[in-house]
Parts: sequence; C-alpha cells; structure tokens
Amino acid sequence: MTTRSTFVLRAIPALLVGLGSAAAQAAGFQLLEQNASGIGNAYAGSAAIAENASTIYFNPAGMTLLPGLNVSGGLSLIRPSFKFSDSGSTAATRPVSGLPASPGNLNGGDAGSWAAVPNAYLSWQVNERWFLGLGIGAPFGLATEYGDDWIGRYHSKKFSIETININPSVAFKVNDRLSIGAGLNWQHIKADYRRAVPHPMPGQTDMEAKVKMSGDAWGWNLGLMYQLTDDTRVGLSYRSRIKHKPDGDLAIRNDGATIPGLLPAMQVSDANASVSLPDTAILSVVHNLNSRWTLLGDLSWTGWSSIPKLDIESNGAVADTLKLKFRDTWRVALGANYHVNDKWTIKTGIAYDQSPVDDDNLRPTSLPDNNRTWLSLGAQYRFDSNTVVDVGYTRLFTSSTGINNDSAPEKGVVRGSYKSNVNLFGIQVSHRF
Repeated sequence: MTTRSTFVLRAIPALLVGLGSAAAQAAGFQLLEQNASGIGNAYAGSAAIAENASTIYFNPAGMTLLPGLNVSGGLSLIRPSFKFSDSGSTAATRPVSGLPASPGNLNGGDAGSWAAVPNAYLSWQVNERWFLGLGIGAPFGLATEYGDDWIGRYHSKKFSIETININPSVAFKVNDRLSIGAGLNWQHIKADYRRAVPHPMPGQTDMEAKVKMSGDAWGWNLGLMYQLTDDTRVGLSYRSRIKHKPDGDLAIRNDGATIPGLLPAMQVSDANASVSLPDTAILSVVHNLNSRWTLLGDLSWTGWSSIPKLDIESNGAVADTLKLKFRDTWRVALGANYHVNDKWTIKTGIAYDQSPVDDDNLRPTSLPDNNRTWLSLGAQYRFDSNTVVDVGYTRLFTSSTGINNDSAPEKGVVRGSYKSNVNLFGIQVSHRF
C-alpha cells in the first residue's frame, strides 16, 4: 500500500470528529454539503456525476461507475451571517400583571457563526454487477444565537439542530446503460432551544427556558442512473421523510425573585416533540460537450410542508409552539467543468434555491431564511489515476429579508429586516485502491 493510500485511510476517521455540527446554508436547514467536490459546481449534476464515493448520498446507483474499492472524505466550513435591524418591534407582555417587559438591545448582533460539516464514504465493487457502500454525513443542521438581551429574546436566544446520518447502500448494474441503487438510513438528531421568559414581577431579571432533546429514526433512499448516449447521463434519486420523536428535558431558570410553590429558582420537567424531516427528489444530467467541457444540470424538490409547526410538549401538555407553515421548495442549478489537462479541472456553477419560509409574519427568528442565489468556483487536481483532491468556494446571496413575526403575541412582535449571506469553503480527498 502506498504512503498516500495510508494517509487517506487515516484521514477519514479524523474527519468524523465533530460530525453533526450545526449550520444553516441551504434553504431551510438542509445541508447540501454531503461532499465538498460538488461545491465548485453549486451541486449541479449531483445525482448523475458520480465522480467519487460520495455518490452514495446523492444517488447510490452511481457506485456502478466506481470500479474497485473507493474511499472519499471531506470537510465543509460554513460561515452564515444574519444581522437584524429593528423597525418597530414590541416587547413581550409580563404574565399576570400584563405590563410590557424591557425591550433590551433591539438588534442582537450577528446570529450566525462558523460551523464544520464533515463527510466520509466507502464503496466496494463486489463483482461485475453488484456494489456495496457506506456513507456518513450530516444532512440537516441549524445554529442561530443572539445576544441575551435582544428584543426578540422571548422568541429565541439560541436554536440549534444537529444530525448524523449513517447510510449503508447497495447498487446493481442492470446493463451497460441502466443502474439502480438503494440505501437504508439511520439518523440521530439533537436539538437545543433557548428563549427568555418575562418574569411576572416588574424590575426582575428574565427567566430562561431551555429545551434539550435527542432521538433517532430510520429512513430509506433510492436511485436510478441511465446512460442516454456515450456523452450524456441522467440520474434520478429520492430520499424519504424521516419522522423523529426526540425527547429530553425542559428547564426553566429563574434568577429573579422566587415565590415558593409557584416560581422556584429552577424547575425541570420532561420534554418531547415530533417532527418529520422532509423528503427530497433530484433529477440531474451530465453531458460531455467535448474533450474539454462537461456541462451539468440539477432540478431538486424538498417536501418542507412536512413541518407545519413544532410543538414542544411537557407533562402531557403543549409547553411551546413554533408556527412555521413551511412550503415545499424547488432548487435549480447549472454548472460546467473545464478540463485544463490530465491533472487540472476548473469548476463553476450557479443555483437558485427557494426558501420554505415565504411569510414575513411566520418567519422565525431561529431561522431567518429567504430565497438565495449560489455563485460557485472550484478546482480539482489529480495526483495520479487513483488520488484526487477537490477544493471549492461558494458565496450565497440573499436579498433583504423582512420579518413581522406576530405568531405569538405574548412573546412580543419582532418587526424589521435581516441582512444575510453565507460563505462556504470545502475540500474533498478521494482515492481508489
């Protein structure tokens, strides 16, 4: 085994450290960064390109294009920015007295922060027709955090969702043109939600409600790949909904005045929720225009309407509700690769990504999401016929995002706008034995 091969095998387990890191870059809280080799193309052609073992996530049928034993591991670094500007928000109402709570700091700083999303894959050709694979990634993630005293603290101070997905897969080569694939998904989810609760007595410090839950669930995925001509390939894939029922604790901390039997310094109770993470479908095409140029296209759909709201229950009753009314969304991406020589390939891509949030009155402070445009650039370097390194960069542009969230009047009304953008960097190392 070569020194480079040994390095690749040792690097992949290291990349798994930190899997599940929260982020938010694709519309909603879906993470497209299941490889870094697709970043340079804005993930155009994702279900048809099959250039390394990460095809296990986007289309398991693509494993039939990978002879031998293939490993691929990558890391994406994501830096979202969500800066709120107030234009008439109102503070929450104190329970019992009905008096308004302190407005605090109106804007709350930048709610975004750096996050790392690693991935790792292995595919193995069993014989001429059968292929097996295993993929590990984080398909959903979210992290927003504001200053403790911002105007919208009664809606959200911190909200994070982290997932880990383990995806054993199989593919079958029907003939020289048609391949099919399938996978099973075990997915773990962890959530952390914190918000302020106005103290009923004026002049007292806000109380804080903190919900921490986790759980796991199962799903499945299918893929088909068809070689239309020697130069054109089409891929179609589908990933099922995954219904999670996480549970954990709801803690309410009171740093202000206490009332025996009514307002203790700390109260902890059980908490649970139910959420169906959306299903997705991708139609992709890859076309070799000539020896230098490869064109890629992608049309994908995400069933975000599976999340109309999020109820957090405690002691058999609804303790908090996030009204969302997410809509199903579409994403379209176009890309091109220019093969400079046997070593270098330059990648580029553009995409338009719909947001599941399309109502200013329901836009949550925990997910100040809007439609966005991707502009991407990347490069691929081949050390030899077996080892490839990809790097990519994407800038996501989002127009000014309005918010007028009055879905829970007792929490106050958050009214204003967000200035948002995302910078995305990635590196992927792939090797064939």
